[in-house]
Amino acid sequence: MKFGVSTFVTDEGIGPAALGRALEERGFASLFVAEHTHIPVKRESPWPGGAELPRVYYRTLDPFVALTAAAVVTERLEVGTGIALIVQRDPIVLAKEVASLDLVSGGRAVMGVGAGWNREEMRNHGTDPRTRMRLLNERVLAVKALWTEDEAEFHGEFVDFDPVFSYPKPVRDPHPPVLIGGSGPTTFDRVLAVGDGWMPIYGRGTEDLAGQIAELRGRAGHRVPVTVFAVPPKAEVIAELDEAGVDQILFTLKTEPEAETLRTLDSLAGLL
Repeated sequence: MKFGVSTFVTDEGIGPAALGRALEERGFASLFVAEHTHIPVKRESPWPGGAELPRVYYRTLDPFVALTAAAVVTERLEVGTGIALIVQRDPIVLAKEVASLDLVSGGRAVMGVGAGWNREEMRNHGTDPRTRMRLLNERVLAVKALWTEDEAEFHGEFVDFDPVFSYPKPVRDPHPPVLIGGSGPTTFDRVLAVGDGWMPIYGRGTEDLAGQIAELRGRAGHRVPVTVFAVPPKAEVIAELDEAGVDQILFTLKTEPEAETLRTLDSLAGLL
């Protein structure tokens, strides 16, 4: 089982290059960063994590800028989005961003995706919350076509383009893995239809994780990779997830200045 961290990289915490270097030095396998393009001041959508939305949600750096900064100072660290809000992104631009990250990192990019919870935010991007799941599926498939086809085209309900050239192509064969976030009743359908792995949040619909993983892999007919988000740094939880068949766990790293972050990483490294 691999160990990584997920975090919000902001203008008020450790820089992404220093963070990437520190993670690799301590033996971590991956860095996943969150994304929010913005947060509407007037918001009705409840935050799933509690009553008050933390400050980090509206101070995030662009994920691909942050991940590139981490990638160029490391050699082994996987760099991924956790998650990219694909329903708020143009798929042609996204395909180029991820493929470029994969190229400059030497094949270490991972694309975690989700539909998001903030309806006001997605409406600002012209996305109808009612159709966001169908939109997610189409955009993932369109991105994969752009990654893998010399003259890619896509014709769907929401995404439609005639043959195009899109470069660079990813280094990783056949392309960077796409991890589908969430744990709702239709999540496994999306994983099997468009994804390459599952990335649930620990404690949010994961009460029978071993059973869920067995169900997913049984439906797929092969071992679907599972990365679990927001894992508590406790030895008994790590053992539980290992027994359940999890491939990678991500500890949540609080957004803090460099000195405080390095002390936290030293502590987390003791669990590896």
